[in-house]
Amino acid sequence: MNKQALFESIRPEFNAIIFGSENRDQKLQSISQLLCDTFEHYDWVGFYLVDDEAEQELILGPYVGDATDHIRIKFGEGICGQAAKTLKTFVVQDVTKEENYLACSLSVQSEIVVPIMADGKFVGELDIDSHVLGAMDQVDKMELEHLCKHIANLF
Repeated sequence: MNKQALFESIRPEFNAIIFGSENRDQKLQSISQLLCDTFEHYDWVGFYLVDDEAEQELILGPYVGDATDHIRIKFGEGICGQAAKTLKTFVVQDVTKEENYLACSLSVQSEIVVPIMADGKFVGELDIDSHVLGAMDQVDKMELEHLCKHIANLF
């Protein structure tokens, strides 16, 4: 099954999570698990959320994958911090070519970070790492941006 078909296949379960009775963090955890289970090239899936107690800083939210040392990331630092600062999706095909990359694991080869905007305000981001070089493409970008528009309703 191609990526587009896989994204279409998870829509009912994704919608059930979004409209379910769990709290926000449980929903974000379930979404992370759904994406990680569905796409074999998604090796780490999680959320970084704006820390309202700190100035321009992200804090690690729910995720699925290996533990990371990057619990807090300042806006502008690494790919996640750049996405937070610019409010743009970053698709990185080869993390070794990024000067500002914060290595979460030596296995990570590529990454996508999608900002989440709620009522015009940046509230967090979806971060996905892959152990495959060049794993992310326009389908991932388009579909994950679409999912993040719905995730924004949780904030």
